[in-house]
Amino acid sequence: MGKSSHSGLLLSLDFIYIPSRNVEEDLMFYTEIPGVTVIFNIKDMGTQVAMLNLGDGPRLMLAGHLEGNLPIFIYRVENIKKAIMELKIRGWKVGQEVEIPHGPACTFTAAGGQRFAVYQLTRPEAEDFLTQK
Repeated sequence: MGKSSHSGLLLSLDFIYIPSRNVEEDLMFYTEIPGVTVIFNIKDMGTQVAMLNLGDGPRLMLAGHLEGNLPIFIYRVENIKKAIMELKIRGWKVGQEVEIPHGPACTFTAAGGQRFAVYQLTRPEAEDFLTQK
């Protein structure tokens, strides 16, 4: 999640949220891969969420509370309000405005049904806080 020199609207794909029916089993599956590390594994408020680093590229989030079968690709943007407006103008179907630990986010559904979200990094310290749990 480093600085990007990219000049487009979507700066970087930082996270992939994946629905998980059993986060513990999924964690065992992924952590058998050499080099995969668990960033955090939180059980709270009736759900479980775990973040994994699989190497270069986006972090993988196993989310017990995420409905559906499709992942959500979460892109960092410079300005969340401008990004939402720009994507709405381009016909992206707006879902929900939510908060993730790293900052405000908004979900979208693409024409083909794929799920995306954009977020603005306003709390870079979130990952350090989450790893202390």
